[in-house]
Amino acid sequence: MISVCIATYNGESYIRDQLRSVLVQLSPHDEVVVADDGSTDDTLAVIAAFGDARIRLLQSCGRLGVVKNFERALLSAQGDIIFLCDQDDVWMPDKCAQFFSAFDSDPKILVVVSDAQVIDASGTVTAPSFMAMRGGFSSGLSSTLIRNRYLGCAMAFRRELIFAALPIPRWAPMHDMWLGALGSIIGKVYYIPVPLLQYRRHGSNVSPSRHQDWYQMLRWRIELLMMLVARYCSLLLGLHTSVE
Repeated sequence: MISVCIATYNGESYIRDQLRSVLVQLSPHDEVVVADDGSTDDTLAVIAAFGDARIRLLQSCGRLGVVKNFERALLSAQGDIIFLCDQDDVWMPDKCAQFFSAFDSDPKILVVVSDAQVIDASGTVTAPSFMAMRGGFSSGLSSTLIRNRYLGCAMAFRRELIFAALPIPRWAPMHDMWLGALGSIIGKVYYIPVPLLQYRRHGSNVSPSRHQDWYQMLRWRIELLMMLVARYCSLLLGLHTSVE
C-alpha cells in the first residue's frame, strides 16, 4: 500500500494538476493523505471536487508550519511505502513504478530519492536537473551536513522510518533533511539519477528557497548532528518511543 503525504496551504493554483499526476499512478487501495494548514483560498474546494475516496483530508488544527504539518500527515499514513509530495509540483508518469523497482531491488533500502526538473510558475523548465544544481546527489551524513540534497518531494521511504524518525525534533531544519539523514544512518539510500517529477519554484512556495546566512546554516548543521546522534543512540538502546 502506498501513502502519498501532502501538506497544503493556500495551494489552489497548482494542487489540481499535482493531484491528477499522483492519482493516476495509484491503485484503488492506496491513499493520499492531505494535511491542510489553514488555507484561506479554495484549496479545500479543489481537493473536494475530485470526489476520490483515496484522498483523506486532515482539516486544519491551527497553523503548524510546514514541518509539523507534514508530520501530522505522516502520523496518519497507513501505507507500507510513504511518498512525500508538495502541493505545487507534477509527477512524471512512471514515478511510482521506478521507485517501487528500486525498493524491490534490495529489502535493506530504506529511502529512495530521484532527480527532478525545476520549473517556474508557468511550468517552463528552468533547470533539467535539481541535483546537478546541488553538485550531484550524495546520501552520506557528512555531505548532507555540508549541503543538503534530500528534496522531500523527490523522496519515498519504507514505513519503518516513521517509527524511528517521529517525532521530528523541534530544531530540525526541515523534515526532508531529517528523514533523509536519519534514513542514511539506519538503512540504505538508493538514488535514481532520472528526473521523476517537475519541482516548481515560484514566489509563493511554502518551503524556503532563499539561502540563510552562514551563522544560521552552521548552527542548524551542528544542532542536526547532535539530534541525529541522540536519536540514533536512543534507537540502539531501545529508548525511543515508536509512533503507531
